Amino acid sequence: MTPMRTTGSPASSPIPRRTLLAAATAAGCAAALAPSPARAAAPPADPVGRQMRGVWIASVVNIDWPSRTGLDAAAQRAEFIRLADEALARGFNSLFVQVRPTADAFWPSPLEPWSQWLTGTQGRDPGYDPLGFMVEAAHERGLAFHAWFNPYRVSMQADPNALVPGHPARVHPEWTVSYGGKLYYDPGVPAARRFCQEAMLDAVRRYDIDGVHFDDYFYPYPVAGSDFPDDATFRTYGAGHADKAAWRRHNVDLMVREMRDAVRAVRPDALFGISPFGVWRNATTDPLGSHTAAFQSYDGLHADTRGWVERGWLDYIAPQVYWHIGLPVADYAVLAPWWADVVRGTGTELWIGQAVYKSGAAGQPAPWQDGRELTRHLTLNATLPEVGGDLFFSAKDVRADRVGDFAAMRLAHWQQPVLGPLPARLDGGPLPRRPAVEVRRDIGTGEVTLRITAGTRGGKDVPFRYAVHRFPRDPGGRPQGGNSSLVAVIPGGKQAVHVEQDPSGDCWYAVAAIDRVQRQGRLSHPVT
Repeated sequence: MTPMRTTGSPASSPIPRRTLLAAATAAGCAAALAPSPARAAAPPADPVGRQMRGVWIASVVNIDWPSRTGLDAAAQRAEFIRLADEALARGFNSLFVQVRPTADAFWPSPLEPWSQWLTGTQGRDPGYDPLGFMVEAAHERGLAFHAWFNPYRVSMQADPNALVPGHPARVHPEWTVSYGGKLYYDPGVPAARRFCQEAMLDAVRRYDIDGVHFDDYFYPYPVAGSDFPDDATFRTYGAGHADKAAWRRHNVDLMVREMRDAVRAVRPDALFGISPFGVWRNATTDPLGSHTAAFQSYDGLHADTRGWVERGWLDYIAPQVYWHIGLPVADYAVLAPWWADVVRGTGTELWIGQAVYKSGAAGQPAPWQDGRELTRHLTLNATLPEVGGDLFFSAKDVRADRVGDFAAMRLAHWQQPVLGPLPARLDGGPLPRRPAVEVRRDIGTGEVTLRITAGTRGGKDVPFRYAVHRFPRDPGGRPQGGNSSLVAVIPGGKQAVHVEQDPSGDCWYAVAAIDRVQRQGRLSHPVT
């Protein structure tokens, strides 16, 4: 992902990125459980709401983190902890953190240099392992950590000699292309594609991440009057393809399918997904496309996003639908249902990329200025069972919330806590053991303290999170989640504490452990 591309017309200018979200609290013993955002391929019996609530944390040109180059290790860690704490407090359940923005690394990679966005100098050791630290900090808070990689971008400038000596792009200039003032690995060079895959898989092998995430950058966005200069590559490798466009799509398809296979081989429980530009093709170009008049990822980026879903190559797709309801050339109210139709029955989760960066921003049209556009988006999403959540771009804009758009959306749509999404392919694994729960009440204040102890097998399956359920009356010895209200989802661990108010003084509680892939175990014995 590049620095934010503030958009003009979607027909000519691409657009930026996203954000996600998590747990809240409910009031009243008899509060009804919010309906689960179901998927066509999901089992209908789960009585607990599930939703992706995620936030993008961008590192390229220091968009979100670190806030600037040159911060020492302690300051960088403190900034990230603040971001993680804010994400948890605002209801997010997942972080999507950019860890390979420009063919560089936020971890001690044996293949690529340290990122310049850490210290200001490419190749300079920041004095700690940022990726290792971030994964641990996220997991301590019950937040899923999705490692966000840019596959092909090498540099935000075009001169290979500006890269650190020994950079793979300098060692192998035949892998690279300068275009639009930036430097890229050429997706059509098989050796370059394999190298990029290995560079990313190094992090997948070494770190306990929850997912591998690509954004919308494959072939770069076109520069007016200039074609991506890969004629020589096409002559060398393009045999058997009808034209260069078909060959380019084939190259991108290989990257996506091969990475899906490699990620599942290395880390089977990790999700693999992509957040593409929000328009696949317009219906005027292809009858299967959306009724829009915008830039087309299929033609402009050579990314067959619809095809990836149909072929089952993704655990989720999170299209960047960064436009307001009613925009003639790219209407959110047209695109969200179109994407819902694409994923229906496929087993691919659909999460929508939301443009919180537009809320209250200078130059944005009126719908982004009234503080209600994100609420309108999620209200529409609620009518589409296939929409399983949202990602918000980006963390600094969630924090700024210039016109209260995110706060209003959260009040309207995130008051009920939820579990994270559980893709169908991971739903059949072993369930976590039921925890033990003790309750202490303060009669004077109505405060209830739940002390939760994990039911682990030798300490090897410590819960990732806990779901706290509240019953209006004694549920008996075998409580059912469907008869309760889910009042909180909290970070896990061998022990945990949850405090809340029980004005009636007679509610019963039961707690279920949740594992890393969001499977919920049996409820504990009820206590009051």
